[in-house]
Amino acid sequence: MRTPSSVTAKPLPPITEVARPFWDGCTAGELRVQRCTRCGARQLPPRGRCVRCGANALEWVTEAALGTVHSFTVVHRAPSPAFRGDAPYVVALVDIVDRARLMMNVTGCDPQAVHIGMRVQIGFVERRGDDGATAWLPEARPAPASAGHTGTR
Repeated sequence: MRTPSSVTAKPLPPITEVARPFWDGCTAGELRVQRCTRCGARQLPPRGRCVRCGANALEWVTEAALGTVHSFTVVHRAPSPAFRGDAPYVVALVDIVDRARLMMNVTGCDPQAVHIGMRVQIGFVERRGDDGATAWLPEARPAPASAGHTGTR
């Protein structure tokens, strides 16, 4: 799910060659994770080797855009003027599957409603960087009660 938004100038994450398939997936509205073809482990953030068995036999697979809040913080004091209008906002570690865990904002609810174990649906929001470039970033919203759950396996 991609959500057009008012695109604001904020720092963009670096897009490395190892992570490019992940970011291409975000642009396409897909949540892509690395899967080891040797042991089957899934992982995010992207790496050059499997974190479970050390193999470099990794492929990219699309996962259901659902997860579980593993940990979070509510930011009341923005780190820069670009984020000042967003405060207070939630930054969370979200478990997708297996060893795949991403840091992203949780939106669509009161920051005080976010809790560890909360089921979330992951979408993508466009952000314009300081240099005018744009990227689609993952963000979480409370999952509908009827949504399936992937969480950690």
